[in-house]
Amino acid sequence: MQKYILVFLAAALLTGCPAQPPKDDSGSTANAGKKPGSTDSVQTGKLDGADNTQGSAFNAGDEPYRKDAIKDASSPLSQQVIYFDFNSSSIKSEYRDLITWHGRYLASNPDMKVRLEGHTDERGSREYNIALGDRRAQAVSRILMFQGANKKQVEVISYGEEKPVELEHTEAAWNKNRRVQLVYEAM
Repeated sequence: MQKYILVFLAAALLTGCPAQPPKDDSGSTANAGKKPGSTDSVQTGKLDGADNTQGSAFNAGDEPYRKDAIKDASSPLSQQVIYFDFNSSSIKSEYRDLITWHGRYLASNPDMKVRLEGHTDERGSREYNIALGDRRAQAVSRILMFQGANKKQVEVISYGEEKPVELEHTEAAWNKNRRVQLVYEAM
């Protein structure tokens, strides 16, 4: 009896999932499972708690990884700052797609290089903040590499608390200072 159950389960598993997603009318599998006209969009974190859905969407037919996409304000790749929670180097979920797109951009443009600048707010010792900024930049680097960027394309540097964008001593200012900035240049 157990043999029959195992055979049945194996057959169900093998026939349950197709080997490749179905093709749309254009012959592409990029939009498989999506409604016509739907797009993928990036969410970027706003610090004031407002709506977190800003930026533009990539359509499958667009060329999101063309070299000038990082300078195009309508491209999600123009968003080049990743914000972090207090005392954390964990990537927030709203930035995962954004970092993935940057990694794929680098993989598609091997002559481009990015410097990941890790920053912290002013709280904590100088040594602690340098280490925290480095952990933040390394966390972003790992996702970029996983998406196809190579080590020659990614440089990591930590400034700790040394280069704040906001000089006030408030939670709002600290939120803006806890970040990794992606700075692109051609190789």
